[in-house]
Amino acid sequence: MNKISLLVLLVATLFFGCEKDDICAETTPTTPRLIIDFYDFTNPTLSKNVTNLGIIGEGLNTVIVFNGVSKVQIPLNLTQDLSKYQFILNYGNSDPVFINTDNLQFDYTRNNVFVSRACGYKTLFTLSETSPFTQTDATNPDGLWMKNITVLQSNINNEDETHLSISF
Repeated sequence: MNKISLLVLLVATLFFGCEKDDICAETTPTTPRLIIDFYDFTNPTLSKNVTNLGIIGEGLNTVIVFNGVSKVQIPLNLTQDLSKYQFILNYGNSDPVFINTDNLQFDYTRNNVFVSRACGYKTLFTLSETSPFTQTDATNPDGLWMKNITVLQSNINNEDETHLSISF
């Protein structure tokens, strides 16, 4: 009887003495990015690929270039309730006449949500109801290349749905 009790105590110690690994699985949803789909201005139901679209965030030196895609994902600022981006159509073209820059500022509120001890917090965003974005032309005005911008989903809780559509 004493040996059986000792064996049960040893097995119980092995099971309850272990700690769960603190590793955040890659499949765990984290802070979502803003999902933007591009459409043809003359036929708004038809998605349209952008050619050499350069996107640069305010205060950053790195331009992210998208080519031949109709959907992009961009991160929003985690420390402020706004993010500013330059959207540069035909980025890298040797003839500056074909390069067109529009500025977009996104206004939103942030909500930090606890995910787990391993993953920490993620930030969810809600675009402003009154002015979710502000579109302006570049410093050297060349006309806005984004003709229509529509908010499809103001709650940015995941990357499974499109949040914004842009027609050009």
